[in-house]
Amino acid sequence: MKFTETRGNDGVKPAAVSFSQAILSPMSSFGGIYAPEEIPRFDDDFLAEHLDKDYQALARDILATFQVDLPDDLVEAALATYQSFDDPDNPVPVVRVGERLHVSELYHGPTRAFKDMALQPFGVILSGLAQARGEHYLIMAATSGDTGPAALDTFRNKPNIKVACLYPDGGTSDVQRLQMVTEDGDNLKVIGIHGNFDDAQAALKHLLSSEVFRATLVEKHTQLSAANSVNFGRIIFQLIYHIHSYLELVRQGQISLGDKVYLVVPSGNFGNALGGYYAWQMGLPVEKIVIASNANNVLTDLIHTGAYDLRQRQLIGTSSPAMDILKSSNVERVLFHLFGAERTRELMRQLDEEQHYQLSSDELQALQSLFCADFCNDAEGKAYIKDYFQRGYLMDPHTATCMKAHASCCNQPLSAIVYSTAEWTKFSPTIANALTGENDSHDIDALKTIAKLAHTPIPARIGELFDKPVTQKTLVDKEDIEKEVLAFL
Repeated sequence: MKFTETRGNDGVKPAAVSFSQAILSPMSSFGGIYAPEEIPRFDDDFLAEHLDKDYQALARDILATFQVDLPDDLVEAALATYQSFDDPDNPVPVVRVGERLHVSELYHGPTRAFKDMALQPFGVILSGLAQARGEHYLIMAATSGDTGPAALDTFRNKPNIKVACLYPDGGTSDVQRLQMVTEDGDNLKVIGIHGNFDDAQAALKHLLSSEVFRATLVEKHTQLSAANSVNFGRIIFQLIYHIHSYLELVRQGQISLGDKVYLVVPSGNFGNALGGYYAWQMGLPVEKIVIASNANNVLTDLIHTGAYDLRQRQLIGTSSPAMDILKSSNVERVLFHLFGAERTRELMRQLDEEQHYQLSSDELQALQSLFCADFCNDAEGKAYIKDYFQRGYLMDPHTATCMKAHASCCNQPLSAIVYSTAEWTKFSPTIANALTGENDSHDIDALKTIAKLAHTPIPARIGELFDKPVTQKTLVDKEDIEKEVLAFL
């Protein structure tokens, strides 16, 4: 299968590339990214045949459906990373929390967040490709909290790979920050920046698109790639858990094969929702994808009005910081599949240069046929955390945003799958405050409070963070990022 450019071709880059080429060099012409030329469809019996197969078998067959140009032994090594999850036989538990309401828990990997679902296998694949080609790669990552720890974990001491990870200083939880700044792999560099996630992501995309930066890396015998979801190597692994979650509901007797469901996704950079979109287009029975946002509700406005308008917006710091994003990169792939490369280039140019675009009425109708959206403020989110805890379920603040969107958007008597993207340990002060009304001054105190209330231990990998030495102390202005990365190399 070939992957093509979301904004069309500039006459310099190849117009279509293989899967391995798309993940090694994820940026395409005019600042665009790669998407599959065609979305493959399941065979009629695909879902039924996978009811008695495990997660790794499902993942293997999805990769085969996309005809990825990867050696079989590399695929097997990548999928073996799921053996390190809490339950290797079921890395993504699906839990019933209400009538026709289920939570798909995506956080049972090593860094306790859903980014492990894609980045654990992705790290093996990218390092394997680099070694096979005799090349060395710099992997760039920008994080609002979860991509960073997951990328650093998967690439730690991997051959032929170095990682430079950008995070907004003060824009992550303490646990997320500690997961990054205590990393001691020789091939890892963590760079805090004065700014927000959009600043970090803009710097990332600038460096990925800069021919001068790329040429400088070549002088250092290094190629450039990315661990963010601008890289389709992330997305292909994210669509798998949507299919798995549906199959789990069938296995549990909650739905019958062929029944439609709602997919309710807490969305920041739109990669999780995009995975659901691809699964739907491949043949998963979906009624609608529900986009849950926090107070940075630009996606809600887009889906309600067709306007993507940043002109009067300032990023708001919330208690669900992984969703504190205004420019959601993966919306671009949906625009491409719906409206084509030429229109996507026009819309993205407008957004980049004028800070807004407006879909036509027909385009908005097409978008609304796929997506519904709502947003949840911090006070509402904390109320949902407390309510569901009293019912016996402990959730993080990102998952909580989904509960309001579920209530407002899921108006058919169908089952809904809410995607829980982080364990409670990643955002303990917010959760402890929601449950007790008190403000713990340190994450460790909040963790202890919740552990006592929920009668559950603090996972060892989280608890030990507070005793590890800080090894990554770099903090720079965004204008100095490139200089800092080059000094690292």
